[in-house]
Amino acid sequence: MKGKFIVFEGIDGCGKTTQINKVAKWLTRTGLIPKNNQLVITREPGGTELGKSIRSLLLHASKKKCPDPSTELLLYAADRAQHINEIILPSLNKGDWIISDRFCGSTFAYQGYGRKLDIELIKELETIATQGVYPDITFLLDISVEESIKRRRTRKDDRIESEGSDFLSNVSLGFKALSQDAKWKTISAIQSEDDITSKVITEINNLFKEEKNI
Repeated sequence: MKGKFIVFEGIDGCGKTTQINKVAKWLTRTGLIPKNNQLVITREPGGTELGKSIRSLLLHASKKKCPDPSTELLLYAADRAQHINEIILPSLNKGDWIISDRFCGSTFAYQGYGRKLDIELIKELETIATQGVYPDITFLLDISVEESIKRRRTRKDDRIESEGSDFLSNVSLGFKALSQDAKWKTISAIQSEDDITSKVITEINNLFKEEKNI
């Protein structure tokens, strides 16, 4: 049986890492994952060894050495292609479950809506990079731009986070547009961590328990 692929998306500061950790703990205690399979936690960019180097170039380059928008897009595509071939596709084919911190949605939101790059070009690159692999369900943890800035006030921004509120507003609009897809579930992240986790768990149960009973 093919594995399952779950993705968490959202603007910076929405709480993806917290929810991934909480949902992962819950999943390992349920009977949803077959006994002979495992749960794989990964991220983009940086889910592979090559990806870690790409992540450093994308997020931590100095202003003098930072990639231009087109180069940035191609680096994200390269990271995703390696991620698919090295981790995601082999894991799914073994029947493992995967939770990823970001996937294609972030490219459309940040590079398409944020950088204003050609959406059709992004779609073509995604077709090549993903080889037809897409999440079974994507959770958008929704917060306002103001809340994002407030939550990140005490930490140092990476290169993308430092782009400012106008850029982040465009990214947020991108995520809202993407979330109209039936496989996306939007959950307000302006509530307690446990309440958010409860809603995520409900959606996972609704989707995968139904499949299990077919």
